[in-house]
Amino acid sequence: MKKTKIILTVLGLVGLILLNIGDKTTAADGKLDLLKMASVLQDENILINEWSLYAREKMVNLQDQKEIKSYTEELKQQFPDWEWATNSDKVHSESVGVLQQGSETESIKILSTSTNGQFQTYVIYEVKGQVWDKKVEESIPHKMASRISDIFRGNATIFSCIKGEFNDKMIKTLPLEMEHLLTIFQAEEIEALKEDTFISSTAHSTMFSETVEVGEKNMNVQIGIRNPGMGGKTTLVVGTPIITIEY
Repeated sequence: MKKTKIILTVLGLVGLILLNIGDKTTAADGKLDLLKMASVLQDENILINEWSLYAREKMVNLQDQKEIKSYTEELKQQFPDWEWATNSDKVHSESVGVLQQGSETESIKILSTSTNGQFQTYVIYEVKGQVWDKKVEESIPHKMASRISDIFRGNATIFSCIKGEFNDKMIKTLPLEMEHLLTIFQAEEIEALKEDTFISSTAHSTMFSETVEVGEKNMNVQIGIRNPGMGGKTTLVVGTPIITIEY
């Protein structure tokens, strides 16, 4: 139980991790990783009940408060139907825009911090939903390409994550199910945590191009599976290059 709390705490620090991963991914060349993951999970009869796409960029061209404010106002004008709020002091500034449409929620965040007069600014876009169907599958690539074009000025790092559950009672043990998932995701395990009701794996998959360094190795997919026992449903979360959904 203690190990589980540790791993969940680590995965919960997603925001900090995301801000420290370099901007290496250009906007969605080819098929989105989210669609690849969804296709694999659906082939395994896994019900998708939550998904998210997350993109961020360090805005190196915004050097002072005036430029940051100008960029923020530009986004507000581009997305006038979104609900915007700003919270700032002498050191930190955060502007957030949110749009809720049906089961989907979109958000834009402009985060800025001043250290010795030097500003570091990040812009973050996220779209997430609780329904995965043909309509979403067809609309997401266009929406993501459009948003990235409108919001970002350089290369955006993109993160994909899916949460789901097995439709029927799982016959395999958790380690065997993890081994199977690693196989179908064409992934080689790097690190793992195994308990009676919970198992997680950090791995490298040939399906995804983005990587994150873990020690001397590169990883680009995380998988977590939980079975509470006593007839409870087995759930899982898959993310590339890391998990961005709490579980």
